[in-house]
Amino acid sequence: MTDAPTSSLPASHPLVSGRTSGSPLVRALRGDRPETLPVWFMRQAGRSLPEYRELRVGTAMLDACLDPAMASEITLQPVRRHGVDAGIFFSDIVVPIKLAGVDVEIVPGRGPVLGSPIRSAADVDALEQLDPAALAPISEAVARTVEQLGDTPLIGFAGAPFTLAAYLVEGGPSKDHIRARTLMHSDPETWSRLLAWAADVSGAFLRAQVLAGASAAQLFDSWVGSLSRADYVQSVAPHSAAALAHVADLGVPRIHFGVGSGEVLRDMTTLGTDSVGVDAVGVDWRLPLDEAVRRVGTGVTVQGNIDPAVLSAPWEVLEAHVRDVVRRGGAARAHVVNLGHGVPPETDPAVLTRIVALVHELGDGTDGAAA
Repeated sequence: MTDAPTSSLPASHPLVSGRTSGSPLVRALRGDRPETLPVWFMRQAGRSLPEYRELRVGTAMLDACLDPAMASEITLQPVRRHGVDAGIFFSDIVVPIKLAGVDVEIVPGRGPVLGSPIRSAADVDALEQLDPAALAPISEAVARTVEQLGDTPLIGFAGAPFTLAAYLVEGGPSKDHIRARTLMHSDPETWSRLLAWAADVSGAFLRAQVLAGASAAQLFDSWVGSLSRADYVQSVAPHSAAALAHVADLGVPRIHFGVGSGEVLRDMTTLGTDSVGVDAVGVDWRLPLDEAVRRVGTGVTVQGNIDPAVLSAPWEVLEAHVRDVVRRGGAARAHVVNLGHGVPPETDPAVLTRIVALVHELGDGTDGAAA
């Protein structure tokens, strides 16, 4: 829980000045169920929006992420179009490792691909520390965005150490992350040093966003579903905790999300300790929210978990699904409505706008969702 004061933040920060401290999103993340449910969508910035595709013509993904004006504009586009209750900073989880000198590019249709995978102790030794000055484009993009968002909060995000390590070891996307998991077991010391490096890089990336004006921070673990609970608790959770510790003194709400995380959902809320360690836990589409609440308890806000596959279903099917998600989320102390993963590129943007309107009609989510 982030009960820490926000005195470490600049006086101009939206949480300190009061611009976003009373917003539905921040209230919900801090455990206060607002009168209107907050809703935003993972990967709302980009992908499905025609204005995004038009802006990105001729610009590589990572170049767009490191262009402050472009990254800011892309972040703002879905807020303008959909009326969501938060912006999510447009970037990519591999941006901080690129800024730290790792040879990585995002190949269209494939994803992040490394020039030289990290598979030995010597490879880990050769990794460079992230120069804080390299984060200047990130800070500038966030500041530009926050200036235009007004009282709508911006969420900063970063990739969790395991997901970054999985890309670093595999050299690119993988179905089972077998090389990464093999390194975890065959050379635990090298594995631990790799994840410690990833936690520092990711944490610094997250901290830069918060200091520049982000009102919440989300750690995103794309590949956590490939791990056993024992491996997660012993070899991963401490490093996720270390990444989130980079913003602990800033007092911003912290969200932890993983794909396929049902078996470790409780551990993701405690970060391997005996008490709740984050303000909100994101739940993917596989686990009903009331069951998620049963697993994590009522000391944490839940976020999610509309199935992205249902976005292309007939409206009556999607509407019933959204109402069911909201009804089940009523079991939690507070609920941030979201998808159970990201917006598919083929999604009709008008559908997202319609979901926002529906969610806002459902009030605080504790009654009427199934009407």
